[in-house]
Amino acid sequence: MTESERTESEAPAGWGAGPAGEPSGRGRRVDAAVRAYLERHPEATVVALGEGLGTGFWRLDNGRLTWLTVVPPETAAARRMLFPDGARHRTVACAVTDHGWLDAVREPCRGVVVTAPGVLMRLPPSAVRALLAACAERFPGGVLVFDALPRWAAALARRAGGRGPAPVRWGLDRAQLPRVAGAHPGIVAVRELGPVPSSPKCPAVGGLPARLAGPVHRLPVLRALTPLVAEVRFAPARSCRRASSAVS
Repeated sequence: MTESERTESEAPAGWGAGPAGEPSGRGRRVDAAVRAYLERHPEATVVALGEGLGTGFWRLDNGRLTWLTVVPPETAAARRMLFPDGARHRTVACAVTDHGWLDAVREPCRGVVVTAPGVLMRLPPSAVRALLAACAERFPGGVLVFDALPRWAAALARRAGGRGPAPVRWGLDRAQLPRVAGAHPGIVAVRELGPVPSSPKCPAVGGLPARLAGPVHRLPVLRALTPLVAEVRFAPARSCRRASSAVS
């Protein structure tokens, strides 16, 4: 491995992954979905919506993928200072609802997995539908992984307000998951992702120890109280083509 390749695959100093930095709960499910997709499409593009200063590239890099972090311009400037763009990872300064970031995916035929933890729940329902439809049209054969609060929890969060710049606007109950497919005919499957085994020291569902994640997930009453993580799958293309600039 050359020096440039080694630098590309290593996390910046002080940002290395390890047991203490392992994602918890929903984050592990998102990571597992990305790894599973990369096993089938090792040269895919991973689009991390709203990643902020996250280090997913260095945690999930297989040496062949392309990683795009989509954040607002004000966040992009800070991120580039900490994590300068590399040959296979770069920051895209664009609002999630702009849809201009879709053009940054240069080879969708190699596969695309979009991650949106904490993102869709902060969009109005119409923007959620528009985003799902745009991805279904532009990324055939790809997937989108997102998390959502139950509707009662989303309503409670809206009433409580908070100091964050983006309030919770959209909630989704597990019984409503099949309806997500109605956002676009190109959506062929929507499924909830179950808990991912981890060290007992790592928190899991709702901050519970990992050993309790399974029992909580299996009890309907308790499951209804916890956030969900879901994967949306898009229909494969009949023929390989590059993305166009139009989004309907």
